[in-house]
Amino acid sequence: MNILVTGTAGFIGFHTVNRLLQLGHQVTGIDSMNTYYDITLKHSRLAVAGINSSSVQYNTPCQGNAGYTFYQILAEDKTALENIFIRHKPEIVIHLAAQAGVRYSIINPDAYINSNIVAFTNILECCRHHKIKHLVYASSSSVYGLNDSIPFATNQNVDHPISLYAASKKSNELMAHVYSHLFALPTTGLRFFTVYGPWGRPDMALFIFTKAILEGRPIQVFNNGNMQRDFTYVDDIVEGVIKVMNHIPQANTGWQNSVSDISSSSAPYKIYNIGNNAPVKLLDFIEAIENELGIKAIKEFLPLQPGDVPATYANVNDLVRDVGYKPNTSIKEGVQNFINWYKQYYKIN
Repeated sequence: MNILVTGTAGFIGFHTVNRLLQLGHQVTGIDSMNTYYDITLKHSRLAVAGINSSSVQYNTPCQGNAGYTFYQILAEDKTALENIFIRHKPEIVIHLAAQAGVRYSIINPDAYINSNIVAFTNILECCRHHKIKHLVYASSSSVYGLNDSIPFATNQNVDHPISLYAASKKSNELMAHVYSHLFALPTTGLRFFTVYGPWGRPDMALFIFTKAILEGRPIQVFNNGNMQRDFTYVDDIVEGVIKVMNHIPQANTGWQNSVSDISSSSAPYKIYNIGNNAPVKLLDFIEAIENELGIKAIKEFLPLQPGDVPATYANVNDLVRDVGYKPNTSIKEGVQNFINWYKQYYKIN
């Protein structure tokens, strides 16, 4: 198929593009190439997909590996986005671009409104007018906010987010439902749970901890180590994304608001959790890193940070039932793969 993927210089987008190309799809990728974290890492990801960083200019097509065309554009730039839809005529859109980070949303809220709200509106409008068969978009486990019913399930209420990032992702789900309802646009939102693996983001725990331990610096352990995360390996995430892409939601004609599953609708709309379904204690995760590096971490225990939640745990029963999703990468294997990549990428013996 002809597929448009946003955020393709990002962590999950990079892996998604490579997998789609392996499967023989034609892929058009876009990314803003912002400087939220090291731009060199983004260019390195693009290089793996055959994009020469020197050829990357705003709103100019760059040819990569067979079947891949990349553009640096802002999804907030409606004219540039519209032109890509006209030029490449995608059948499916996988929207992974977003301003990430819970804590950063506290100090720079404007970035989240522009990247996560304005840009998503443009994506929806383009999908509507160009008769896209299926829009798959990234939501987040952060939408569960103050919900303390573990494991998190998609039939639970998510009306109490505790960060602007989470609120922006909840907004995306609501906006998608409007377009599914008004224009019969099939949409599927995926609530990602703590994705990790090679080529990961430098602002995430595994990257931060590995770097600090290798440099002999202390690591900050929030909530005094009493944290649990449903760490999900990136390859398992990508396989889930692709399975969902091929599973286009249908309107549930028997759906009733008062009694039916709120993750579906009388519109062609669906929400799934996508996680490992096996939460890991943060201290156990750190121990896996220590074991792989052969170095003990110097730990600085700190209280829970604003916007953080103490535990995440995904109920993925409906994703298993509908598309056969089955994560199968252990923490040991996933951490090992990341550290092997990290040492190779940064040339550490």
